[in-house]
Parts: sequence; C-alpha cells; structure tokens
Amino acid sequence: MTAYAKGALLLAMLCAATACGKQGEEAASTEQKQAAQAAFDRELELWRQQRVADLTRPDGWTSLVGLHWIEPGAHYIGSSAGNGIQLAVGPAHFGMIELGNGGRLRFVPESGTPVLLDGEPLKGEVILRADDAQTGPSVLTFDEGKGIATVIKRGNRYALRVKHADAATRTGFRGLEYWPASADWRVQGRFVANPPGKTLEIANIIGTTDPVPNPGAIEFERDGKTYRIEALDEGAETLFLVFADRTSGHGSYPAGRFLDVPKPGVGGTVLLDFNQAYNPPCAFTPFATCPLPPAENRLDLAIQAGEKTYKHAAP
Repeated sequence: MTAYAKGALLLAMLCAATACGKQGEEAASTEQKQAAQAAFDRELELWRQQRVADLTRPDGWTSLVGLHWIEPGAHYIGSSAGNGIQLAVGPAHFGMIELGNGGRLRFVPESGTPVLLDGEPLKGEVILRADDAQTGPSVLTFDEGKGIATVIKRGNRYALRVKHADAATRTGFRGLEYWPASADWRVQGRFVANPPGKTLEIANIIGTTDPVPNPGAIEFERDGKTYRIEALDEGAETLFLVFADRTSGHGSYPAGRFLDVPKPGVGGTVLLDFNQAYNPPCAFTPFATCPLPPAENRLDLAIQAGEKTYKHAAP
C-alpha cells in the first residue's frame, strides 16, 4: 500500500470515528432529555394527584359549607330555621355560642347532640380558641366526625367556619383543568431580600387587610423582560406567592392564583414552577376568606401554565 493510500485510509478511519463519536454524544443527549422529561412529567403528575386529594379530603376546602359572622351576644346554632346561625348541613340543634367582651367565645352544646372538642367528648360549656391562638383554634366535631366547626378571626371580627364531608361542593367535585404542562414554565428566579421585619399589607376577599411577613421578592426573566413577585412567609417550609397575570379572568381564576416555592438556595436562586400554580379556596367555595394579589404582584404577563378556572356544576 502506498503512503498516499495509507494516509487516505487513516483519514477515513478518523472521520468514521469522529462521526461515531458525534452520534454517540447525540444519542446520550437525547437519552438525558428524555429522562429529564420523564422525571418532570412524573413529578407534576404526583403533585396534581396530591392537590386533588387535599382539596377533596373530608375536611378539605371543598367541604366548606358555611362562614357565619358572630355578632356580640348569644346565638343558637343548628340546621333548623329557628337558629340564629343556621347550618347548611348538620343537626337541627347544635348548641349556643356567645361572643363576649374581649373576644371571649363561650360554647354550650345542645343536650342530646354528641359533640367532640379537640377529639374528646364535650359534656358542658367551654371557652373556644379562635384561629389566631398560638395553639390553633378549638375544633368542634359533630355528625359522627363528618362535621367540623372552628372559629376564625379576620380583622376584629369572629366567624364560625363550618365544614362537612357531605358538602355538595365535595361530593360533586368536577376535577381540575390545566394548561398543557411545559418545562418552559419552570424558571430559575433570584431572591432579592427585603429589610428584616418588613411586612406587606394583604387584602382578602371579605374586605379586610392583614400585615404578612414579606422577607423579599423573586425576580425572573421571560422573553427578555424581568418580572418581580413579592414573596410572603406564613411560617411554612416554602415561600407563598399570591399573584395575578394576563390570564386572570381569561382562563385562570379572576382573583389570582397561588404558588408555593422553595426558600432561597445557594446564591439566592429560587425555582418557580408555574405548572404548579393553583387556585385559591374561593374558586371552589363562597365561604373562604382568600388573600388577594397585592399591586406589586399583578404581572403584565400571560402565564399559561397551572390550573385553569374551576368549572362548577350548574345550579
């Protein structure tokens, strides 16, 4: 074999090896992308399943059947028409609640109506805790555990919140609809800290406002533009985002949506997965007291990801 022929053969072998190498790299890259997509799909499906399970638990948001504001004085509670606080579901006569000075809430159970207080049989009158108590609200259980009543405080007012496993909103739950899942809506954000102790006034759907700890904001980019969402800290392991966008009232719930995100990692990075944006409880029941997006969190951006507006059954 001539020197020329040997060189040509060597060159051909090198070219073949290079081509094989490129093909191998492309195959490995394809496999990695497929594995990443499968992991993304699996994680999102598990999140969606847990979301539905939480909503439709016997004490989930779809079981909420009443929000009864308590005026000063004594009020009888029950499902019969003669009660001052009339329950949508439950015993005809449940008991009596009295709001006294300083927010003192006295409850007297109806004789012959089994009621549990924090899991134990209630045999006489008791002073109830509201949900602003450090240990949480007192829990009154009735109808063999299917009914739950607690007192919530909003502003300076108190209300009796009632849930029942037989609520039509729970038994007739119609499922959730989503925009198509897309890893493109899983974006890396940057946490920008606020001064320590800063709070943000958050209005709710019933017209009151509350100062909520606001440790910082999360900035992210979309189509070359930077957006910013103020984050709230409600004491959970995650930060809580309440936001509205261009889809609010145009595919998503008009009063905005929620998103839970991990607290900042190394370098202040935060992962925002808008595929996990979800509706507030008010999308499922008229008896919730949902926070509304502050002006800072109304985005000039159509986030076509996450939950769409819930479609209720016809009345």
